[in-house]
Amino acid sequence: MSTNNPIPRPGSAPRVGAPARPAQRPTSAPATAGAVGAKRPVTKTPAPKSPPSLVKPAPKAKARRARLLVSKIDPWSVLKMAFLLSVALGIVTVVAAIALWSVLDTMGLFGTVNDFVNEIQGKEGGVPFDLLSIISLGQVASFSTIVAVVNVVLLTTLSVLSAVLYNISATLVGGIGVTLTDD
Repeated sequence: MSTNNPIPRPGSAPRVGAPARPAQRPTSAPATAGAVGAKRPVTKTPAPKSPPSLVKPAPKAKARRARLLVSKIDPWSVLKMAFLLSVALGIVTVVAAIALWSVLDTMGLFGTVNDFVNEIQGKEGGVPFDLLSIISLGQVASFSTIVAVVNVVLLTTLSVLSAVLYNISATLVGGIGVTLTDD
């Protein structure tokens, strides 16, 4: 099937026995008489106008403002949110402590401190000072994990306590007023 011969629509096929209509040509001005090889000017047919749009854009509305009052905070939702955020903070704490220890070890800070303390201590000190036996990577990771767990418990408890105290004070005062705008 070629693209030059479109499929005829119902009701548009020529009748049997009726002559076929000739193809329409664009109208143009007649060529000047006697001119050999003269080109005929071609006039363009105007493009069909598109129908008007059925959907009109909404007129720009004025910004709406709503004045709301935060009169109660749900302690259960505060507990869940505070727990998740404090766990994320705990993970950041552990990763930051390990990264800091690694950077300090790569810079050679622990070896420099060992040399400095041993120089101050002198030969009479007996056992040489070793900072890495006190501050090893495992000990730093363990200590930062303990600090992170304590922070999770404290931050979650303080957040829920704050929500409960807000609810008590909001019953007395009325809460915090918030104005929302629709831009």
